[in-house]
Amino acid sequence: MSVTIQPAASFKDNLQALPPITGLERIDLVSDDGTLVDSIPNQPGKQGSLAVYHYLKQAFGALDAQAAEHGLLVFAEHTQDARNRPGAHPNIDRLLAIAEGGAPLTIEVIAA
Repeated sequence: MSVTIQPAASFKDNLQALPPITGLERIDLVSDDGTLVDSIPNQPGKQGSLAVYHYLKQAFGALDAQAAEHGLLVFAEHTQDARNRPGAHPNIDRLLAIAEGGAPLTIEVIAA
C-alpha cells in the first residue's frame, strides 16, 4: 500500500491532494468473476470521482471495505449528501455498499 492522504472536511481540498488524472481515459470497475461493473470516464462531472478511484487504486490496490471507507472520507461533504439522497451520487453509493459488506471490486486504470 502506498501513502494515503489525511482527508480534510472539504472535497475540494481533498481533490487538491490527489494524484493528477491527466493521461487517463477512464477507470473500469471489475468484479471477482471478471464482469465489468461500471466505468468512470475522464469527462466533466466525473473527474472528481475518477480522481478518487484512481487514488484508491494507488493507495489500496483494490476497492475493498478499507479502501471504500477511506474513499468516503475523501468525498467529505458529498458522502453525507449521498446518504441523504440515495442514487444522487452513484460512485459514492458504490463505496457505501462496499464499506457495508458488499463484494470488493478490482480497479483497472485505462490510459488515454
